[in-house]
Amino acid sequence: MSQPRRAPEAVHLPAQPSVRWELPAERTSVREARRAVAHHLDSWSVPASVRDDAVLLVSELVTNVVLHTDSSRLLCEVALSADGPLVIEVHDDHRARLGAPGAPAASAENGRGLLIVRELAETWGVGPSHLTGGNVVRATLPLPPRPGPPLGTAPLSAPPLSAPPLSAPPPERRHQPARVGRAGR
Repeated sequence: MSQPRRAPEAVHLPAQPSVRWELPAERTSVREARRAVAHHLDSWSVPASVRDDAVLLVSELVTNVVLHTDSSRLLCEVALSADGPLVIEVHDDHRARLGAPGAPAASAENGRGLLIVRELAETWGVGPSHLTGGNVVRATLPLPPRPGPPLGTAPLSAPPLSAPPLSAPPPERRHQPARVGRAGR
């Protein structure tokens, strides 16, 4: 009697494999972004190794917005594209255009976030955000082949956010004392 074959690890495809959410540009948002990415990718049955890389990428990108821009809020988006890669975007509302990062000094305590992104991502880049008027960093991660018919087109334009537009004044914030250690950890 033969044993039933185990199905290959597959990615669960929701009706619209794309999700976008807004966060304040605060240190606590790094942790929230990591949790949200892990939750959504787990619900889509994305392999753990890809999920872990995506969580690290989002953590680095959100940390960059919090530490290196004057943004009040940011948008995070993850999507499964039609041709296979996982697409990650982090948008800020910082009006100055960002360029390619320089190499940090060997003695620098920070400045390596985009170097980590470059090493993990299949592709990545920085450009103007059509959603916020600021900047967007986009990175892709490869996914294992999916069984069955090809996935239909999944644009990164999700339904409008229920939150006020990024041009609106940010909500009043309560002062929280700074924590010592790595951002969002």
